[in-house]
Amino acid sequence: MANASRKISDDPYGAFELIRRLVAEQGKAYWRRYLLVFILMAIGAGAGAGTAYLFGKVINETYVYRSVNGIITLSAIIIGLFTARGLATYWQSIILSRISNAILAHNQRRLFAKLMQENVAFYSQSHSSEYLNRLSSGASSITQVLSLVITTVGRDFLSLVGLVIVMVSQDPLMSLLCLVVGPLLFLFIRKIVRRMRHLARSQFTSSTRIMESVLESLQGIRTVKAFTLEDEMTARVNRSIAEVEAHANKMARVSNRSGPLMEMLGGVAIAGALMYGGYRVIVTNAEPGQFVSFITAFLLAYEPAKRLARVNIDLSGLLIGARMLLEIVDSPASEPNDDGKPALKLERAQVELRDVTFGYRPEQPVLRRMSFIAPPGKVTALVGPSGGGKSTVLSLLLRFYEVDQGAVVIDKQIISDCSRASLRSQIGYVGQDVYLFRGSIRDNIVFGKIGATQDEIEAAAKSAHAHDFIMSFPAGYDTPVGEHGTQLSGGQRQRIAIARALIKNAPIILLDEATAALDSESEKLVQEAIEELCQGRTTIVIAHRLHTIMNADQILVIEDGIVVEQGLHKDLLQKGGRYAAFFRLQQRDVNARNVVVPFANA
Repeated sequence: MANASRKISDDPYGAFELIRRLVAEQGKAYWRRYLLVFILMAIGAGAGAGTAYLFGKVINETYVYRSVNGIITLSAIIIGLFTARGLATYWQSIILSRISNAILAHNQRRLFAKLMQENVAFYSQSHSSEYLNRLSSGASSITQVLSLVITTVGRDFLSLVGLVIVMVSQDPLMSLLCLVVGPLLFLFIRKIVRRMRHLARSQFTSSTRIMESVLESLQGIRTVKAFTLEDEMTARVNRSIAEVEAHANKMARVSNRSGPLMEMLGGVAIAGALMYGGYRVIVTNAEPGQFVSFITAFLLAYEPAKRLARVNIDLSGLLIGARMLLEIVDSPASEPNDDGKPALKLERAQVELRDVTFGYRPEQPVLRRMSFIAPPGKVTALVGPSGGGKSTVLSLLLRFYEVDQGAVVIDKQIISDCSRASLRSQIGYVGQDVYLFRGSIRDNIVFGKIGATQDEIEAAAKSAHAHDFIMSFPAGYDTPVGEHGTQLSGGQRQRIAIARALIKNAPIILLDEATAALDSESEKLVQEAIEELCQGRTTIVIAHRLHTIMNADQILVIEDGIVVEQGLHKDLLQKGGRYAAFFRLQQRDVNARNVVVPFANA
């Protein structure tokens, strides 16, 4: 017995442990409301049992005692019982709904807060649709588990107890005969529960695939249209929907297998009760009211008994969703709150990498003992072939990842010894793929400085050469940007991002190929905005177009995770090394694009 109980509690996500945990951790906070719900359920259960008992009295008053006053009195009491039961049911439903809504909101906040404590590497392991599914269905499952447990223990169990008391009081022997069918049913249901758990997990996975395919199709709609992938994406979504449909059908078949057995056993019990009760009334001259009261109580007990018998089946599917949410919440945060560490204090904003080694995968370093200094208030440009480690440098400076060896140092402070919030609050970042959030242009600029005034917003937009195009829109700064900023051009999005960095007024600026995807006119405007942004700030810029960084105070050529060349533009050209080779190659490409090729005659 001890081994069995240890086995149940050893699995932290086993059915027993999950239910215990949900009740203890989340239900406990609302115990006063749950107590009121139990009282209301007890009133409802008592009213149901009392009604069954009084039906027998009404029969006796009618056919045995022939008392009109007795019938009227009992009828009035029955009206009162039904009214009490209706009011109790109404208020218990209202209170349970409010508790469920509060628990649902709590778990959604809890999961999202946990997701905000994860680092960038965490999100590369799974598709974002999985987290959305855990946020929605996982939180909903926890609410449904608690509601099911409460209604099972409160409404169904209390109703069954009350009705069984009525049955036993009327005829103990007949009650024993009717209740003997229960254990047979529970043995059958145990097999169904194991099958349901497997199906529920498969259905959750398939539901995630639907969300994944839909999100990718909508977010990549331009690519879908450009490559005429409508049929392919529709087929992918349809396959996932078909999987969910198939799993749902299997779950319906498995979960309802107990139905025919329950009905058959119920029919046997009712038939036995009718034969035995009829025999007692006819042969032994027992009062017919006892018989009617017993049958009424038995029939009323049939539905709560069925629900109690099915509770394991219903819980098994819901517990999978609860487990999906709790697995994320319980896992150690990959980027835990470190506000207890000293804040980064900047004086000159000098950035230094000291023998930094880092790799996204073990034994595959991207940076190899890289060292360099970005002088304060100057522009340091990182150039070189793709995959050399340039963007990784910016990720380490923002502490999206932690170095494997060495240290990133700002003003003689190792950044891993300082709080992330204090570090990131003093860095302005503009990437190649600008991310704009749902809302207006004003909302997206204000993200750089929450609570900024309109004057500050306009000043930042003017410095970013964005004010004129913003005011050309009828709604001005209140213009919606659309999902991911799709209602703006690439150059407009980039200038909004620069305005967002400008209003932050950070002493360190990181630019990751901020003009790489722009046309020449947009690039000129964005380049002017970048020059405004970089004035007097320590700037590290990644660039593929070398003409954009010709005036940088320092250029670092990075290949295979190390700095292979370092110097000014003119010095590196005179040196004739890797930078000069890159520059000449780009110049040839520019000249080739400028050659006009006449159309050949047909």
